[in-house]
Amino acid sequence: MTKQKLIVIGNGMAGMRCVEEILIHSPDCFDITVFGSEPHVNYNRILLSTVLQGSTKLEDINIHSFAWYNENNITLFKGESVTHIDTKRKIIKTDKNRETMYDKLIIATGSSPYMLPVKGAEKEGVLGFRTIEDCRKMIEISKRYKKAAVIGGGLLGLEAARGLLNLGMDVQVIHHSGFLMERQLDRAASAMLREELEKQGMSFLLNKHTDEIIGENRVEGVRFNDNSKIAADLVVMATGVRPNVNLAKKSGIATNRAIIVNDYLETSIPDIYAVGECAEHRGMTYGLVAPLYEQGKVLARHLCQMKNEGYGGSVLSTQLKISGIDVYSVGEFKENQGAKAITISNMLDGIYKKVVFREGRIVGAVLFGDTSEAIKLSQMISEKKDLSQAEKVQLFPSQYEKENAAASMSVTDMVCNCNGVTKGGIIEAVQKHDLTTVDEIKNCTKASGSCGGCKPLVTDLLTYIQSDEFDENIEQKTFCACTHLSEDELVREMQQYQFETVQQVREMLKFKDMKGCSLCEGGLHYYLNMMNPHYENNRHSLFTTENEQAVLLHDGTYAVVPQIHGGLTNVQELRNIANVAERYNISNIRLTSDQRIQLIGVKKEYLSLISEEIDRGLQQLYERTVKNVSVYIGKGTCICQYEPALALSNELDKQLEYVKTPCDIKISIASCFHITEDVTTSDIGLRRIDRGWEIYAGGSSTEARSGELFYVAETNEEAIEISCSLIQYYRETGNYLEAVGSWIERVGIVHVREVLFEADNREYLMKQLSSERSRAITYLL
Repeated sequence: MTKQKLIVIGNGMAGMRCVEEILIHSPDCFDITVFGSEPHVNYNRILLSTVLQGSTKLEDINIHSFAWYNENNITLFKGESVTHIDTKRKIIKTDKNRETMYDKLIIATGSSPYMLPVKGAEKEGVLGFRTIEDCRKMIEISKRYKKAAVIGGGLLGLEAARGLLNLGMDVQVIHHSGFLMERQLDRAASAMLREELEKQGMSFLLNKHTDEIIGENRVEGVRFNDNSKIAADLVVMATGVRPNVNLAKKSGIATNRAIIVNDYLETSIPDIYAVGECAEHRGMTYGLVAPLYEQGKVLARHLCQMKNEGYGGSVLSTQLKISGIDVYSVGEFKENQGAKAITISNMLDGIYKKVVFREGRIVGAVLFGDTSEAIKLSQMISEKKDLSQAEKVQLFPSQYEKENAAASMSVTDMVCNCNGVTKGGIIEAVQKHDLTTVDEIKNCTKASGSCGGCKPLVTDLLTYIQSDEFDENIEQKTFCACTHLSEDELVREMQQYQFETVQQVREMLKFKDMKGCSLCEGGLHYYLNMMNPHYENNRHSLFTTENEQAVLLHDGTYAVVPQIHGGLTNVQELRNIANVAERYNISNIRLTSDQRIQLIGVKKEYLSLISEEIDRGLQQLYERTVKNVSVYIGKGTCICQYEPALALSNELDKQLEYVKTPCDIKISIASCFHITEDVTTSDIGLRRIDRGWEIYAGGSSTEARSGELFYVAETNEEAIEISCSLIQYYRETGNYLEAVGSWIERVGIVHVREVLFEADNREYLMKQLSSERSRAITYLL
């Protein structure tokens, strides 16, 4: 296969993350060429402030080495800028008169620091803070001069100011607003931040507007519009960035503030894409690591022709990287109409926390002094999770819980949002590779290697792993022998990449055995069916052993079971079944153990005809589903009504027919409390009582385990809604072959109750279940 020529303009974080993902999914699809205007390999621009502050070495922020480009057959032209794109001939031209053809083109030109258009801005000693060269120049200037002025009291300006303080300079921060970081913090958090920074030696000039950079050839000071001035040997402008769009604009590509892209990062010109800070998506531009990486992943999947839902935008978060100061902001932080906040202010210990809610969901937060809940809050915002009162109370843990935060985290909890690294992933890496330092964890898993915000949590987790209290020796259990992935990892990859076939899953996720086994064959079909509403299980034939509705017998004939909802039938239906059996010479008819009629000895050529002629169709036999709903009716002297139980079983059977589940589900119904059969040992058991129905969940007859009383429903309708919602939630969150009881034990019955006791959640789950049933029926017909 001839490789397509892919050119990436820009050797930065967003574009190269896209290249990384392409190499994972389709390493032989593209001949990749990268042009970078800086004379360096790809490096982590976000960590430049830590270099300036002296906590990181320049060589430690490199993301890829020159060897990496060579090993992956990537042609890198460093220190060479693309100056023109001929979109009709598909050729780019550089400032070194090089012309190169492309099939696909990614523009990842990033942004440039905004330099205030004031008199004297061109003088020597006036710098932005964007590149390795900027960093080196500041370090050199600090060796000869002592007075520095930083224009801009935002995130980057404060980080630069802290670095210059560490270099021994006297630093004044000039800011046009009345308080610092006004785009990320409220006034209370900003005041605490200013106080802490002043203690570190920083001074501030607020509500000041720069009018002129004064001096002869090099900077000597700054004059403001009120005619006051200060002395300065170095001026750093940290007043924002501007997307680099000139190349795109003069090449005829549609731009606004940045290059306009759709959800698949496509520009207005075919085969040209844009990612990172130079891209504008739904009117937004992003400069944070996580959104840029997500864009890179989406574009890579699109270029590799893998189905995906596209990029939907990101929730913005900010974490200040200054030693000794913990500040975090995410989402909305202002209270306005419809938005209310829970606030904790501990001035004694210098701690301030504010969580903003709208309609019961977290939409933003500000943390100062203690950012231990940052990742948890960010996940809740992304998941748009509705919080109960109990969960709101637990948002701010006790001191003991904070000290043991690493221990209390679930192995599936995210530690590094930028690179998608969980607690379990770090534990596994530490145990498998004998890692002993945070840097080793970063090199192995990438956790803390991007924005650096999760480094304290990674440090705490490593300390916990190395402590005597650690007892989470994780043995990675793979989904099956055909893959190295665990079930959670497999599902996460399938959700992320939106595969369409079982074979595609095996190929793209590098299964060891491409033919698969009985476990992954069924499991992959199940998860594809759950994730893709248009997925159809490509069977060899509708009516074979692999099909849901017939079982192949040893003599080459088949056995089928007519659908009888709730075990409740009538003379007409029985006569219909008898007529079908007689018409097609089916002489063997038996009652199954769950009291259903089975027709044995059906010839293959009659299967589709029988399915059409049976009034209610045929039952699913092969797939994992809700098996027959069993009803137990009082005997002897019991005079309790049994009609409600029969009606309930009939309706449950109808609503749940053909719906696939992670594991077989048995539902039992007792028509009254006199019944001796123990319905609580079924996956779901319902018992009629004076005031309605007791609903039990999580029982097991094979393990002789009774389920827990989950709910008491007053009517048949309510019992149906609760039972069906429970099954749909199990379908959406259960693992393949995980029984209902095991699922409840894993996720917690309290959690399941909290989900299902919300009317809106039940309404959503019932709609999903109904949609799935309709899809299954359409497929079978």
